[in-house]
Amino acid sequence: MAWLPGVRRGDVKADLIAALTGAIIVLPQGVAFATIAGMPPQYGLYAGMVPAIVAALFGSSRHLVSGPTTAASVVLFSSLSLLAVPGTPDYVALALTLTFMVGVMELALGLARMGALVNFISHSVVVGFTAGAALLIAAKQLKHFFGVEIDSGGHLHDILIEFGRHIVDINPFATAVALMTLAIGIGVKLWLPRFPYMIAAMVGGSLFALLLDWLFGPEVTHIATVGALPANLPPLSAPTLTLDNIRHLAPSALAVTLFALTEAVSIGRSLAVRGGYRIDGNQEFIGQGLSNIAGAFFSGYVATGSFNRSGVNFEAGARTPLAAVLAGLLLMAVVLLVAPLASYLPKAAMAGVLFLVAYGLIGMKEIHHIVTASRRETSVLIVTFLSALFLDLEFAIFAGVLLSLVLYLERTSKPRLVTLSPDPRLPQHAFSSDPLVQQCPQLHFLRIDGSLFFGSVAHVEQAFDHMHEQTPKQKHLAILADGINFVDLQGGECLVREAERRKADGGGFFCANCDKRIFQECKTVPGPA
Repeated sequence: MAWLPGVRRGDVKADLIAALTGAIIVLPQGVAFATIAGMPPQYGLYAGMVPAIVAALFGSSRHLVSGPTTAASVVLFSSLSLLAVPGTPDYVALALTLTFMVGVMELALGLARMGALVNFISHSVVVGFTAGAALLIAAKQLKHFFGVEIDSGGHLHDILIEFGRHIVDINPFATAVALMTLAIGIGVKLWLPRFPYMIAAMVGGSLFALLLDWLFGPEVTHIATVGALPANLPPLSAPTLTLDNIRHLAPSALAVTLFALTEAVSIGRSLAVRGGYRIDGNQEFIGQGLSNIAGAFFSGYVATGSFNRSGVNFEAGARTPLAAVLAGLLLMAVVLLVAPLASYLPKAAMAGVLFLVAYGLIGMKEIHHIVTASRRETSVLIVTFLSALFLDLEFAIFAGVLLSLVLYLERTSKPRLVTLSPDPRLPQHAFSSDPLVQQCPQLHFLRIDGSLFFGSVAHVEQAFDHMHEQTPKQKHLAILADGINFVDLQGGECLVREAERRKADGGGFFCANCDKRIFQECKTVPGPA
């Protein structure tokens, strides 16, 4: 909570507006996510209350909002549906227990300072993941935007194929409401930038839907609304920590933990990049862990960073984590006071708002910069983006990170090798890489820039072999080692083998500007150096 003393009066106003928008957004989403997770509808709302507050208080992101998500709900359902019947008290008890176990694991990883895992998620992965998730958000809202009954689960191509089969069933009234919501949101954002355009869009879309119902009748328009919501605070609950439950749930808890942290940290990092600040991975792990531990005692199932709510929070102008805290508190008030009114909120209007959010999440300038600056990073971005669209969302992150590491290893596996010679034209005959400078006939000077480790040994040994073939009279080799930043055991063995070969040929092996670490690695290798 180190951010709390720095909150200013202007921040409170901006955060309150963002919180109000976020509290309204979570009403239909919470119910939908709970249904996906196999939980009673009210549990989706509960997961957006206390867990969101705790995560904001103890996390490090200014804009990350925790709560129920589509992906986390799907993972929860796939983990528990084989152990109990969805929607039953036994199923709910298992979900609460799993949530508690996930929280403990997340907290343990944070306390163990494992937050450095976030450093392996490169900026290109974040940009590709964000863009892919944004398109998925929009695709999953097609059913509500156009008022058709389709299965919006699965990957992008599944959703588009399903939508194409039902394109003749498009509801023109629902589509009109969604388009009106879009138009109002865009108009307010362009011409009244200080006014919360998302709230204006939702209110305007709702009023337009009421107008259509009045003109044509609900039996003609068939504009679906969110429906009645339960008006009560989250009741106290407790996980059932029996040995059988722990044994059965441990594998699922580990899988959910890794996925939830990846999702939360990825979202937090993407928003941090857009907001111009950094997040603390360790603190974020701790915040997420405490969030789920608290949620297990307040009837909330697994909560993690929500792309929808976090995107809304960012776009609505939130400045500090206070926005997420206020959103959780306002959600409680909204559920208690205006739950019946939420039944008038059209799903098409919600879809229009989420279309605006999805568009705002796509960083076109960042994509253009990556594409024009680096082919390697472009490939990482494309793989992550396509994986998010056509594979599992969590796999997209792992695919991007894995490709980033592979490309990094491929680059570091070929350290820069430069042949140098004393240049009489330079002061004190300094070394030069000019190929026109005559080399010493007996001694070859070689500078190595990079890491000498197991992945680069083959490249360096090939260079040694090439020198033996091209300049056999240069019996002696001097390595200028000030450019070597790391040597492992195999790298040391490589240098020792070359020294032995030079000695066997009647020459010598020298190492100039040799770091103490290089010397120590060579000393551990049996044989003369």
